[in-house]
Amino acid sequence: MTFKMIELPYEKNALEPYISAQTFDYHYGKHYKTYVDNLNKLIENTEFATMSLEEIIKNTYAKPEYTAIFNNAAQTWNHEFFWKSMRPNGGGEPKSELKQKIETSFGTIEKFKEEFKTAAITQFGSGWAWLVEDNGTLKVIKTSNADTPIAHNLKPILTIDVWEHAYYLDYQNKRADFVDEYIKNLLNW
Repeated sequence: MTFKMIELPYEKNALEPYISAQTFDYHYGKHYKTYVDNLNKLIENTEFATMSLEEIIKNTYAKPEYTAIFNNAAQTWNHEFFWKSMRPNGGGEPKSELKQKIETSFGTIEKFKEEFKTAAITQFGSGWAWLVEDNGTLKVIKTSNADTPIAHNLKPILTIDVWEHAYYLDYQNKRADFVDEYIKNLLNW
């Protein structure tokens, strides 16, 4: 199986002024593309060549001999999920079923947003903040580098990429500003 870059679910400039087309040129067009290209090279003529991304991730996680394959597969998957976790005119509140689950798990939507923001801002170095489902309960987690909830049998609901390449051109070192704008204006419930 050869992996291909997924199409963005919106135009590169559709998330402006919160994320610029220039950021997408680098983030989508260079970083994400590199993960996909590297993954294809790394799995060529291996047992992983016929597996899905999820299968590759689960079969390479925490196995030092497959670190490069895991990192590129997980980053490909994480980015594809990230593109879908935001939309033009996003933010606001989720639909009734997800809203009810969030209120059950966090008390209020605002408390969830605070916890999600804190996880994203306090992720040391590169990584991700996630809303995941774990045996029917929603929780916020953060992962470093290429780590991904699916490697831990958690169901991702949404994510934010807090690697610097996700926001640096638009926000420089102001990760908190990026996270605020993402939650208020881009989050795709």
